[in-house]
Amino acid sequence: MSGEQRRLAAVMFTDIAGYSSLTQKNERLALELLEEHRKIIRPIVTRYNGHEVKTIGDAFLIEFGSVLEATQCAIDVQKTLHSRNEQSRVERRIHLRIGIHLGDVLQRHCDVLGDAVNIASRIEPLAKPDGICISQQVYDQIRNKIDCQTEDLGPLQLKNIEYPINVYSIIPSWENGGMTQVGLDRKRVAVLPFLNISPDPKDEYFADGLTEELIARLSTISGLRVIARTSIMRYRGTTKSVGEIGKELKSGSVLEGSVRKAASRLRVTAQLIDATTEEHLWVQNYDRQLEDVFAIQTEVAQSVGEALEARLLREEREQIEKKPTGDINAYTFYLKGRHYWNERSRDALDKAIKYFEEAIRRDSRFALAYAGLADSYIVLVDHGHLRPSEGFPKAKEAARKALELDRTLAEAHTSLGNILSYEWDWSEAEKEFTKALGSNPSYATAHHWYSIHLGTLGRLEEGIKELKIAEELDPLSPMIHTYGGLVYLAARQYDIALKELDKALELDPNFVPAHCNRIDVYLAKSMFKEALAELELVLPLFQPLLTAMKADAGAVYAASDRIEEAKQILRECEEASVHERAEDVNHRALALIHLRLGNKDRALEWLEKAFEARTITPFLVKLLPSFDEITSDPRFEDLLRRTIGSLGIT
Repeated sequence: MSGEQRRLAAVMFTDIAGYSSLTQKNERLALELLEEHRKIIRPIVTRYNGHEVKTIGDAFLIEFGSVLEATQCAIDVQKTLHSRNEQSRVERRIHLRIGIHLGDVLQRHCDVLGDAVNIASRIEPLAKPDGICISQQVYDQIRNKIDCQTEDLGPLQLKNIEYPINVYSIIPSWENGGMTQVGLDRKRVAVLPFLNISPDPKDEYFADGLTEELIARLSTISGLRVIARTSIMRYRGTTKSVGEIGKELKSGSVLEGSVRKAASRLRVTAQLIDATTEEHLWVQNYDRQLEDVFAIQTEVAQSVGEALEARLLREEREQIEKKPTGDINAYTFYLKGRHYWNERSRDALDKAIKYFEEAIRRDSRFALAYAGLADSYIVLVDHGHLRPSEGFPKAKEAARKALELDRTLAEAHTSLGNILSYEWDWSEAEKEFTKALGSNPSYATAHHWYSIHLGTLGRLEEGIKELKIAEELDPLSPMIHTYGGLVYLAARQYDIALKELDKALELDPNFVPAHCNRIDVYLAKSMFKEALAELELVLPLFQPLLTAMKADAGAVYAASDRIEEAKQILRECEEASVHERAEDVNHRALALIHLRLGNKDRALEWLEKAFEARTITPFLVKLLPSFDEITSDPRFEDLLRRTIGSLGIT
């Protein structure tokens, strides 16, 4: 037929990961990134003698005469985008998937058709964002000719392709180098979510509970570093290999397993795997009565410690062997409470409280249940569901009760330390955090909250040290990285602060606290346009708009020279503050608006009210760059001395 020609060709398909979703959220940005990615790819394709057949939305269809050149082109594209993304904000990063196949194509006018094109288009979605997948035909031609390693994904059945295609993933040099050059610490352990294989899917809470309890018991072994639950649960249902997970978490050892609960019987399978070699270090099956769950936890923890040659101290062995309650039904209610507590929504937290209370009703000496109750009220306050005056007294009472029953509970010491720090009882708070870390040096929350405590006291160097430990133990926690943004803002390390916030938003693009902290960093860098853009992103999430958030908006408007809007918000917030409780007033933001409007007297008045209400510490005000104009004023120093003096601090 005229205009048609058959030939052998290497066919490449590319696609921007998440582009459709971005188009719905921000069409203008999506179009900008689409055009930018085309400008990056086209010169590279030309350099490797590729022929651009066509673009299909955000996808490229490219043909090469050489399989090696097609593969080298794909690697160069991903390397170029990787370097670009490292210098870009999260929302402006471009993550490409690439698929390559070698086969017979039919050229018809300016288009190419045929099975080779179809297979390449089906291989491309198998690649991870920033990844490259190739067919067996391509692999046979380029093996031993490229510097990157490959991973065999096996024969896969592709949509609308009759026969399975063997697919390989190319591992970029910047990913592979992390494991081969640095190595992984075998005593850094990740406990993956245990798989629930019980007849009743509702028993998933039990598998989650076992995972969490094993993390807690292993964390008491001083020779190990154990990854926190927040990071671990992101791997629920993952198809990633143990090697990939180990590399992402920098964990040399991975513990995984399954749980089957049926009536009064319990079957648990556990295996410890070397993440570098993927070899099994230890495997064990347990077939016991449900009441033996504590013994199973003890045996697993001891076996893991022995397999990793971590010497258990006497007190650590006692902690591991401790039986938290003699009532298995109370323990079951406790696990359900923790299951809902981890969901963090208002409804789930209310359910968690009911389950913890039921556990306590069944066993009034169940210390862990009291600790769970304290944690529930703290999260209700932190997430704005309860006022501090409503939630913290209940949390404090529960934490103290837990410690009356068990002085070694790191969770209860941490909760109590957090409450005491909020109450400005700083010396006692410090004692509680020290006890928590003494009982469980791998408890990420203790390091995180202790870092907050140190930051509010102006002890930044110590706070950053604790923050880094928290990040090592819980690397995939958006909250910890968000707080890191605030710490580095106070340390005047703005670029590092933005990187911390970028990490948080990579983990959760809709994490509001990270967007809020970004606003403060942008203001410190005089990036007013960016600060306003973040504000416009956040404001719709506060409906009806809280007075406290409205005051923050006013501070941004004042800093950005939108003076009339700032003045209007200031009037509304000050009028509302007359009828509000002191803990509901955003004193810090009102002081900032007055400061930006040039009224230092009123700014000082609001700061004094803030210190009286204890909504912000004078030490933190002194650190934050937004207050530089007033903290150098002798009147602020006088206010600082009076505030510290009233607390009996010298």
